[in-house]
Amino acid sequence: MTASSNASTAGYSETAEALIPQYESLSFEEVHGAILSWYPAPPCEVLDIGAGTGRDAAALARMGHRVTAVEPTPELRAYGEQAHAGLGITWVDDGLPQLPLLRARGQRFDLILLTAVWMHLDADERRDGMAALAALLRPGGRISFSLRHGPVPEGRRMFDVSAEALAAEAAPHGLAAMCVVETPGLFGRPEVSWTRVVLQGR
Repeated sequence: MTASSNASTAGYSETAEALIPQYESLSFEEVHGAILSWYPAPPCEVLDIGAGTGRDAAALARMGHRVTAVEPTPELRAYGEQAHAGLGITWVDDGLPQLPLLRARGQRFDLILLTAVWMHLDADERRDGMAALAALLRPGGRISFSLRHGPVPEGRRMFDVSAEALAAEAAPHGLAAMCVVETPGLFGRPEVSWTRVVLQGR
């Protein structure tokens, strides 16, 4: 099964034209500022899963990190590859929960980002996805999650995942929460809020 056939990506190809300027209108600091101090200093190996337009991957590459960007939506990936060319970002067409292509590469990472991604997976997919993430993480590495709470946009599939639920999913893999921060919605949407969680491996 291809990454893009997963139900977790539903709605993104159809709305990519509108999503691209929306994603690119935000800065990396606006999105990650509340937890940025928990990210390791460059240079390190970074994996951005659900990289979208490559906004965050590009910012991390400019900081001096070696970045691999995973994006299963063809329209978003194509934009990112073109818009952020020349930064040494490695783009991969793969997807959760199994990340088969990425895992076959045998690479492991110091920092893994899942920005507005995890809540698209159901409970079984999150179980399998956490196992895949743990296998990709270097000892002592960190995983950054942003969990969306609020109304589900039309055509999308989302589940409300709490920080406590995430910690329970992570614990069997030796991952523990270092930081949990609640932040308001972006784009001035009071009905949406976010939980930012950073896990660390043993």
